[in-house]
Amino acid sequence: RLYFFLAVQKIPNQYPLSLLPEMCRRPQWDSRLQLAPEQDSYKKNKEVMLSCPDGFQPPFTHVKCGREVQSLSHGKPIYREVWLGRNSRGVWIRIRSSVECIDILQVVPETLEISSTSIKLNWTCSLPDACQRMQAVCSLAGPSSPPCEAEEVKGEEMLHGQEGTFTCPPLQPFTVYSVTISMPPSTILFIWLVRTKETVPDKPEKLWLDPNTGSLRWKALPSCKGEIIGYQLNITARSAQDGGFLEMERLRLSSNVTEHGLPEHSPSSSYVVTMQGLTAAGAGPASLWEFQTNSSGTAQPLDISCRSVGDISPSRGTAVLPLYPISRPPEAAMEHQLIVAATHNSTAVEGACLGDPQPFNASRQPDAYVAAVINLTAPMDFVLGEGTRGQGFHNAALQLGWDYTVLLRLVCRSQQVPTTGVAGSPPDSWHGTAIGVVVLLALLLVSAGILCFLLSR
Repeated sequence: RLYFFLAVQKIPNQYPLSLLPEMCRRPQWDSRLQLAPEQDSYKKNKEVMLSCPDGFQPPFTHVKCGREVQSLSHGKPIYREVWLGRNSRGVWIRIRSSVECIDILQVVPETLEISSTSIKLNWTCSLPDACQRMQAVCSLAGPSSPPCEAEEVKGEEMLHGQEGTFTCPPLQPFTVYSVTISMPPSTILFIWLVRTKETVPDKPEKLWLDPNTGSLRWKALPSCKGEIIGYQLNITARSAQDGGFLEMERLRLSSNVTEHGLPEHSPSSSYVVTMQGLTAAGAGPASLWEFQTNSSGTAQPLDISCRSVGDISPSRGTAVLPLYPISRPPEAAMEHQLIVAATHNSTAVEGACLGDPQPFNASRQPDAYVAAVINLTAPMDFVLGEGTRGQGFHNAALQLGWDYTVLLRLVCRSQQVPTTGVAGSPPDSWHGTAIGVVVLLALLLVSAGILCFLLSR
């Protein structure tokens, strides 16, 4: 019998693979790279496919190993391995750095623009050849439900080139949308859930007087266009006993309040009510409601009535006003302010009641200014225009030929209805303001008069 023995010599691990003319080690590149076929070593000039997880792309899809002379040893070449990658033009080029998986698409968060009706983003493609079939889509992030039903949008766009801007079509405020950029068949490169910004709410639709309690009631607004943080309620009431006496309440109520008592007056008082919803974006349009508490049911116009003021001195620019304290329940702190407005317009007069007049400016007379701050506890005659000054007020001389409206305002500073601040501001401490005597002066004219207001806000 004849026996043959085959001896196989194992190559030591430390034997430099680069000395093997036909083999290359597996490259030490990005751990996310997937090589096909998956091996520890590869034959020279054998093409290897590279791939990355979804959303990433290698700079080369095909690579192969080769060798080049590193040095000579005793006249013999010492080789070292090199890797070549095939570029988009099909040319094999030397790879001189580590190969990594690259984000195909970049969206810089600082470039995102969000409004109440639109979403816009800027995108950049790091590998233009891989971005030719990208598609951007805007859609509702989830189903909507009453009362805040949102319409589905059809925002689709094919993205081309190396960079660009994608804008969603007109959207609805305060609604969550999904912005997705993908490549076929199902590779998602970018997905983002975003809520459009708030806008002012719709006007309240349901407002009524509760016949049992006599309170004003309303249906709470839904947070469809923004989180409802409160209500602005303005109530103007005229007393039947004195047609010139008005009580005006200006209140900011918290969002969980849906009822408010009306000012107490005689059975035939008339009321004008306006209400607005509030979000962080501001106040929405107002609902207007007018009614009377008597049987006629007809709202009477809230016009201005006048009483005579006789002691006017055009030469000195003064007028003597009979003032009477405004009767109000005791408050933490009260002061009477005498406000002068150079107008007869009733709308401007109401604005002077509600606003904060600016200090008197001799070079440019303001629409309204504080002439005096008075500790009025009993009836008195006050000389308007005598020139006295104080902290925040100036009793300036009246100008010849000008028409003036003078308001006596009672400011009651106290904590009132709880409220939530708008647009991130802290809750405010509201103070009530009572507008008492309004004296209408017409210098050098035949008639003048007195109008009484009362304001609480």
